[in-house]
Amino acid sequence: MSHAVVNAARPETREQRAWYWYDWANSAYVTTTATVLMSPYLTSVAEEAACPGLPDGQDCTTTLSVLGIPVAPGSLWFFTVTFTTILSAIVLIFIGAIADRSPRPTRLFGAFAWVGAAAASLMFLVAGTNWQLGAALVVVAGICLGASLVIYDSILVRIANENERDRVSSKGWAFGYLGGGILLALNFALDFFHEDLGLDRAMSTRISILSAGLWWAGFTLIPYLGLRHLTGTVETPVERSAGVLGGSIAQLRSTFRDLANYPQTKLFLLAYLFFNDGIQTVIGSSSIYGSKELGFSETTVLGVFLFVQFVAFFGARLFGRVAASVGAWRTVLYGIGLWTVVVVFAFLVPSKSLVIFLALALLIGIVLGGTQALSRSLYSQLIPRGREAEYFSLYQAMERGTSWFGTLIFGLVYQVTLSYRWAIIALIIFFAIGGLLLSRVRMREGIEQAGNPVPAVI
Repeated sequence: MSHAVVNAARPETREQRAWYWYDWANSAYVTTTATVLMSPYLTSVAEEAACPGLPDGQDCTTTLSVLGIPVAPGSLWFFTVTFTTILSAIVLIFIGAIADRSPRPTRLFGAFAWVGAAAASLMFLVAGTNWQLGAALVVVAGICLGASLVIYDSILVRIANENERDRVSSKGWAFGYLGGGILLALNFALDFFHEDLGLDRAMSTRISILSAGLWWAGFTLIPYLGLRHLTGTVETPVERSAGVLGGSIAQLRSTFRDLANYPQTKLFLLAYLFFNDGIQTVIGSSSIYGSKELGFSETTVLGVFLFVQFVAFFGARLFGRVAASVGAWRTVLYGIGLWTVVVVFAFLVPSKSLVIFLALALLIGIVLGGTQALSRSLYSQLIPRGREAEYFSLYQAMERGTSWFGTLIFGLVYQVTLSYRWAIIALIIFFAIGGLLLSRVRMREGIEQAGNPVPAVI
């Protein structure tokens, strides 16, 4: 049993306040581009390439050729995300190992964030029938976002003790939804008044996409400068003479062997990999679901997402408070149950029923950030000291190791049925499996196995 000293929660520190800003920075891209605008916009560009002059409301039945493989334009976004997540699963494991051995991990964090922001900004150039450029930039931005988050998440362990992480992680997620919501509100206004400004719908969408990339790049300066004094891990699992790359590979071999000593950590990763796959696929498909399946205009979808963002700010803070009372583990289980309700609710929403769609949005907003924020802080308790970035790379990479499965299932079901409604109900299995696995994780045992202090409330 661990005899580590339990640390008392402290007042909020300057480092924690700087750390929050990266949630604020990258959430603009995640919300405006990856979740709301790029999926329907890239789909429309792909449809124009496959079916020029197709009237609104009609399905394009002509396929695109992607490396010789026929792909329906309506499935292009989901297959692009699928490819990105598979590639990320390979890349991010190495990123974490290198970050732990880097003397200045914040510099590596900034490099990935700014390359990703550059790719996000260049999406402004996607127009006409140039769906290939859009797909390529989505891949680059997605991988760089994941790489920056590996390092960002690992920093949580260094700036918050075991009794602070639920609060700090939840506040970071909430702050992200607030920042993403503010930019989305500005983009909503641009979309609403685009004709008065002399812009067509495509140009207003492209400007909004550009604004998200610039926002991501600009606000990344705050955590970069605020955390630049942080050094690499205090523990080097392999000899420095092996070098950064050679040492990282050796460290990875050691980690996979070492993971066998932490069965609860492994079980938590497996659970997270399933239920988070469901969450990410619901979030990523919700914009195209609202516009293509339920028949709402892009302006209406933007307005509903704006509503979700601000509800999610309060939802993340609410989950943090609930976790302080009943524990993060139970709170995440409750959240998974609510996500199951969300999927069933979404399947049943009638087309063009705005009131019911808003009720669904309210439920999504409440549960959206809390499950992910608390999962991050829960996992941080299960990591052995000195290998934070490496273990968080497993967290991100294993998430991506099956996140492609959700988008693949969604895309395949749509390609077979031409119905996003059947595609979304298929996702319920991810929440069922993830919830069942998480219910079997013994958190106290896992924290003690990792040699960490057990928080007052788990």
